[in-house]
Amino acid sequence: MKAELLEKITSQISALLPEQAGQDIKQNIQQVLARQLNKLDVVSRDEFDAQQAVLLRTREKLEALEKQVSALENSIKS
Repeated sequence: MKAELLEKITSQISALLPEQAGQDIKQNIQQVLARQLNKLDVVSRDEFDAQQAVLLRTREKLEALEKQVSALENSIKS
């Protein structure tokens, strides 16, 4: 994912540079972009989706436990 994004951004910046700009400049741009992207606190879409699924299951379990506790409290009160 990062490599694809990095290549896309590099190609967009390269399109703005004159034709004479050397490969060194393009590589420097790619290196700078890679360093900056690595500084960002982001996760891949796959990681995000996995964590979202875990959160959903946890929320469902919590709701089930809350219902159980409520039912037990009601049975104690009766």
